[in-house]
Amino acid sequence: MRVAHFDCFSGISGNMVLGALLDAGVPLEPIQSAIDSLHLPIHLEVREVQRCGFRAVHVEIRADEQPPQHRYVEDIEQLIFQAAITPSQRELALRILRRLALAESHVHGTPVSRVHLHEVGALDSIADILGAAVGLDLLGVQKFTSRPVPTGRGTVQTAHGWMPVPTPGTLALLQGVPLAPSDVEFELTTPTGAAILTTVVHEYTYTPAMRIDRVAHGAGSKNFLDRPNILRLWIGETITSQTGDSYEGDFIAVLETHVDDITPEVLAYCQERLMECGALDVFITQGIMKKGRAGFRITVLANSISVQTLEEIIFRETGTLGIRKYWCERTKLIRKYIQHEISHSALRFSQAYLPDGSLVSKPEYEECARLARAWNVPLRQVLLHCYSRIAEASPPLSPASQTVVSDLRIGQNKET
Repeated sequence: MRVAHFDCFSGISGNMVLGALLDAGVPLEPIQSAIDSLHLPIHLEVREVQRCGFRAVHVEIRADEQPPQHRYVEDIEQLIFQAAITPSQRELALRILRRLALAESHVHGTPVSRVHLHEVGALDSIADILGAAVGLDLLGVQKFTSRPVPTGRGTVQTAHGWMPVPTPGTLALLQGVPLAPSDVEFELTTPTGAAILTTVVHEYTYTPAMRIDRVAHGAGSKNFLDRPNILRLWIGETITSQTGDSYEGDFIAVLETHVDDITPEVLAYCQERLMECGALDVFITQGIMKKGRAGFRITVLANSISVQTLEEIIFRETGTLGIRKYWCERTKLIRKYIQHEISHSALRFSQAYLPDGSLVSKPEYEECARLARAWNVPLRQVLLHCYSRIAEASPPLSPASQTVVSDLRIGQNKET
């Protein structure tokens, strides 16, 4: 699978994305042609620059509109509908725009249809959104990942006056996204950059499991003295699970709350709803809470795109007044799914390899339960068939493994 990773150690903005895409080999002509088809006074100036001694591509958007217009979201959508781009590029551009509009609608308390985006309505932001959509589509990537996002700190002047960094719009866009600490007194991540990133990225990790074919560099406009202000875009292929290279890492959110005034029926229903709406896992721990009350700790594991939805379910279904949330790094085996035939029925198994090459495989529970119901036999009988099939398909034990098994048998004989 073709993958790309945003190594945004210095944040991300619309023109940094455009620069990285052009440096990755996406031609300028289709991006400029798409922007020209808007019939607006926008032109891209592309040049190589140095950022703390490192080469990068900088895109400067020349937009001269007199007088400047404040466009509503619907106006910008009409422009995108009229642009000379492919359906997939149009769909991506509209998704980026709508994500940005929803964030602004939330922070200003205005319906999306009446959101009148000062910064987003500006020509350079329209060019960033459309240009990024065209470039990302032409990149031909099936999956995007990103490292945790630094936002910078300090203040920045906006159409609403001086605001803290990250601005409210950027912060709304980054809900559920792991953030990285930053000591830079500057707006490293802009609303447009955050909208592009969070529209296409579904996994956050420092180092994805991939074979890198190319690294592209997009330059930010600010030239810091102590660090390169660039966005690195890693492009390559996913790697298969091999001996010594079986792990991959990502970030997941852990949501927790304690409740002592909930019935078991409501608790079970809440757990069911959480799993239906994207939770990676939900587990419930019973304990004694304050004032000697019996209570429960609800713990939910979630990826970044599900956090907000799952928090809403917890609040709504349990009546809790607060949820603790923290991000943790997860190491996992690279897995794949295969099918085995069990008594003339195809069953799905998960399969992975440990670094020493040994196989880890297990049948999927729902598949086994389905067969147990269909055959009207105990679930454990289906599981025995499945593990027998795994044993048949597994490679023979290594000499070291045979020694361990032999030692175990000797120990068992001594005990008996």
